[in-house]
Amino acid sequence: MMKIIQLNNSLYDICQKHPEVISIMSELGFTHINKPGLLQTAGKIMTIEKGCKMRGIPFDMVAKTFEQHGFTLMED
Repeated sequence: MMKIIQLNNSLYDICQKHPEVISIMSELGFTHINKPGLLQTAGKIMTIEKGCKMRGIPFDMVAKTFEQHGFTLMED
């Protein structure tokens, strides 16, 4: 069964509910997510879509990778 991630949720909230998202995001090139304290600060206002825009990572690739890990990314 696919787990659903609401795209309007902050990375902090998503990672609290699904800790495995940290390694998925890191694998995709969001390496800053591993820096101590970053998730607790910037992660509270950052979303997956904002992160894609900031890092220049195609959202389609991110969505596909999440699907491979058993997640569905959904808009509100």
